Amino acid sequence: MHPPHRPVLIIEDDIDSRVMMQTLLRLEGYAVVGAANGREGLAATRTSLPCLILLDLMMPVMDGLEFRAEQTRDPAISHIPVVIVSARHDARTTASDLGAAACVGKPIDLDELATTVARNCCDDEDDDG
Repeated sequence: MHPPHRPVLIIEDDIDSRVMMQTLLRLEGYAVVGAANGREGLAATRTSLPCLILLDLMMPVMDGLEFRAEQTRDPAISHIPVVIVSARHDARTTASDLGAAACVGKPIDLDELATTVARNCCDDEDDDG
């Protein structure tokens, strides 16, 4: 399976975590877009139409819960799958409640992240078979 043409969007306020995920995914062949909070993430989602969103829950300005609420209300971006990436003790339950495709805990297991992205990144607009 080849990486999709559309980027993966990482919405994460911790710069070290964001850069680490960006580096891993670029090495895996993905295009990557980063955002430092949910507000930046909404703008990036609308402009880049990513194949997948990796979403932290705890961020300033607009947290992951607020982002997901806004995303699901917007028909242009509501179909884009979301993977929650969080250190919250209830992250898996929250991910399920938010209708997320998956959840990856922190500290991040890089193999788990790569596998989860590969499994959930959709690229239906550019699917050539």
